[in-house]
Amino acid sequence: MAKRPWVSPNEVRAYSEFAEVVNRTDDKLKIDISRAEMHIISYTNNKELLDDEKYPELPEEVKTAVIIVAESYAHNAVEKTKNLKTETFDDYSYTIESNEIKASEIREEIAPLLEDYMIARSSNLLNMRLRKL
Repeated sequence: MAKRPWVSPNEVRAYSEFAEVVNRTDDKLKIDISRAEMHIISYTNNKELLDDEKYPELPEEVKTAVIIVAESYAHNAVEKTKNLKTETFDDYSYTIESNEIKASEIREEIAPLLEDYMIARSSNLLNMRLRKL
């Protein structure tokens, strides 16, 4: 099995431009990284990434994808704690928009990186063709 965690909290901090991710504790970033690794394995449907014989060293593309996903998880975790959305004072009101990173945006970013490691999922369907005798 490729040595886990696949990336370190410092690698996520070095990549990130978000102050809340850079200031996040190592323990919380390790959880974000673990979630990102499981997301990558599930997304690619490739448990062979855990196989040390097939991948003695984790491919750089997979490592980059884990960093991107871990950063988004860390950023979204902080954004979810900000629960002030709208506030009104007499005649004045304002709304704070959420800056959460959407999963679809992340998939668009990591799809080209993980293209070579994707394994097609089985549809678990049975197709029957019938014809007259």
